[in-house]
Amino acid sequence: MTIDLRVQPRARRIALEISAGTLKVAVTAPPEDGKANDAVIALLARTWRLPKSTFAVIKGMTARDKVVRVRGDPAWLVPQIEQWAKEHG
Repeated sequence: MTIDLRVQPRARRIALEISAGTLKVAVTAPPEDGKANDAVIALLARTWRLPKSTFAVIKGMTARDKVVRVRGDPAWLVPQIEQWAKEHG
């Protein structure tokens, strides 16, 4: 399963939200040496209560627009992420 998202590195706060149908991630880490990507993965893992190893940035390593792969059983992942989206979207 893949997720498209927009990242704001060096933000003032850490946040994960849905805005205009887009998943937006704000992290305080700078976009240097993969630090922002690592912070995005840590935030997704913490928010959705999944191991960090479940996530991988597969497109947009140095861009703000990214595609993240989430490994796992889609029958379990999709309802969990959809529930979060309903609560926060």
